[in-house]
Amino acid sequence: MQSGLTVGLTVLGPVLAVATFVVLGPLGQGADSNALRLILLADFIYFLLLAGLIVMRLMQMLAARRARASGSRLTLRLTGVFAGIALVPTVLVALFAGLTVNVGLEGWFSDRVRSVVGTSLTAAEAYQDEHRQDLTADAQALAGFLNLRRQAATFMADGDLREVLVTGQAGIQRGLKEAYVIDGTGEIIARGERSYLFDFEKPAPAKLVEAQKGATVLIEDWPNSEFRALIQLDAFVDRYLYVSRTVDGEILSLLDNTRETVGLYQQLEQTRGRLLFEFGLVYIGFALILILAAVWLGLWFAERLSRPIGRLASAAERIGAGDLDARVIEEAGDDEIATLGVSFNRMTRQLKSSREALMASHLATEERRRLFDSVLSSVTSGVIGLDAEGDLDFLNRSATRLLGLDPERDHDRKLAEAVPEFDGLFNRLQDGLHEVVQEEIRVSRAGRLESLLVRMAVRRGDDGSPEGYVVAFDDVTELVSAQRMAAWGDVARRIAHEIKNPLTPIQLSAERIKRKFTRQMGAEDAEVLEQLTGVIVRQTNDLRRIVDEFSRFARMPEPDRRDHDLARLMRDAVLLQEGALHGAQLTADLPQAPVIVELDATMISQAVTNLIKNAGEAIESLQEKGAPQGYAPEVRVSMTEAPDLVTIRISDNGIGLPPDRARLFEPYVTTRAKGTGLGLPIVKKIIEEHGGTLTLSDAPPFAEGAHPGALAEIRLPRARAGARAIKDS
Repeated sequence: MQSGLTVGLTVLGPVLAVATFVVLGPLGQGADSNALRLILLADFIYFLLLAGLIVMRLMQMLAARRARASGSRLTLRLTGVFAGIALVPTVLVALFAGLTVNVGLEGWFSDRVRSVVGTSLTAAEAYQDEHRQDLTADAQALAGFLNLRRQAATFMADGDLREVLVTGQAGIQRGLKEAYVIDGTGEIIARGERSYLFDFEKPAPAKLVEAQKGATVLIEDWPNSEFRALIQLDAFVDRYLYVSRTVDGEILSLLDNTRETVGLYQQLEQTRGRLLFEFGLVYIGFALILILAAVWLGLWFAERLSRPIGRLASAAERIGAGDLDARVIEEAGDDEIATLGVSFNRMTRQLKSSREALMASHLATEERRRLFDSVLSSVTSGVIGLDAEGDLDFLNRSATRLLGLDPERDHDRKLAEAVPEFDGLFNRLQDGLHEVVQEEIRVSRAGRLESLLVRMAVRRGDDGSPEGYVVAFDDVTELVSAQRMAAWGDVARRIAHEIKNPLTPIQLSAERIKRKFTRQMGAEDAEVLEQLTGVIVRQTNDLRRIVDEFSRFARMPEPDRRDHDLARLMRDAVLLQEGALHGAQLTADLPQAPVIVELDATMISQAVTNLIKNAGEAIESLQEKGAPQGYAPEVRVSMTEAPDLVTIRISDNGIGLPPDRARLFEPYVTTRAKGTGLGLPIVKKIIEEHGGTLTLSDAPPFAEGAHPGALAEIRLPRARAGARAIKDS
């Protein structure tokens, strides 16, 4: 129904335009005719109706465009195209028609045409004036002759007028066709020569009245090719001279036509602008009706064309968003748009089935990958996957942590570039002599030297060619350190057992030699003997002290754990070391409230004191080496507490830590010339006996641009009694 109404409104426009033209043109209906009024009213109603519908439709399209409805942009574009197709030819034809009419009118009203019209009128009027003047002169001459004869004669009867009239008519050289003397009623009183009754045309009473006023009245009778004159005879009573002259009636008739034509021409020339305006107005009215009809048809066609395309676009957007259940209404017919809708629905069905199959396969693959990643991410060993060319293809979490790698940055990098320490072992594997190779490799990362036990294996395909390589490694730094510590403990026990027993007899023998032989020697020899035996005793004491340290290191006593205020222990240790740190400032940040922890107070005090003393010795080493200008030595001690953990940090801005930090906890490994190398191992063992951890790392600079030092961090777990005390407090 909508399509039928649209087509009907579209066809009605040209029909009204043709009907208006017929009424104005061939039928020639005037402005007062009912037909013209009705057709113009119909045009106006059609114009308002169609314009209103178009404006309403355009507003709907603009609202849809703002709402980003599907197909709205295409509808607007097609409407613009159809409107342009209808408007451009109409405007061009209007311009061409206006120019054509204007040029035609310019030809009609040119100077040449105007001159010809004016000349023809002048010539005709000159011919008429000539006859008018001649006739007037003849009539007046004959009337004067009659008046003179009447005045000369004492008495002149009407019968005598004929003779006088003939005589006078003969005396007129120009020649008159007829001459009559009539009375006021138009009756003939006398007639001249060749003046016949059957040719007599009685003048109109109005002409007689006009002649009574003393004027020479001229009467035109072009059908009879005569020109008559009527004049009153003043010397007679109620007598008029009525004469005629033969003229070319056709020429004089043409004069009237020429005069009418010139008048019409001048009238047209004066109304030429209005004529052009009326023509343009009528044409614009027709054009508007046709343009509105074309635009309405364009709107209808654009909507019918863009609706299925808009549905396709909307469905495509839904599919792009993941909704594969989107379908379009399949249009009736077998054209390309209907075929496109059918093909689109078929494609979406196939796409949905393919996606479901792909999703099922992807879920299975993702499940296997998630399990694989979960396993590899959970293991503490580092795992690296390499492709056939030796480029990094996979890194688990432990690998990135141990080697300081970045999965995004180092992906697809050569193993020799990412981890150059593994390159030698990888070259051995590539030689093809072994399927698996293993070696302990030392790696330095972030200032720390670590020992890694690295295993590499080749991955082969079904055809036996290498598809890739798997690198697995473990951090055995702590294991190696523990093995060394165990070895040192065994050595310490053996040394303590083998050396401590002879020390007492040696010291006693030296003292007995001193007492026995001193009395038998002179003063000089006695002094020498006393010095030598003193050396033996001192060296024996030194050996005993070393053996005692070995004994303590080898057999650390079990901690006597009790509830102690760790904050107070820390304050005592700081107070003990103040002023003994080689000029360094000791800064403490300790809690004022009690921090109850279950520990061995003597052992923890020994460990903390040893670490603070080591910080002072690190500052001394830097000063001996040469401190930078503006150097301000400082040692900082801080403690933070948590419900289940206490953290103690001792930092300095001294000489810092060596790269191989794991060996610092081994006996007799020290960075100072005067150190024994047993302090840190004993401290570490004390902390471990309390279930805590001791770590050494680089300390952050105390100020911008300042020298970084070392940081010792102790983490002590709080026993149940300490936790209860914190909870109660």
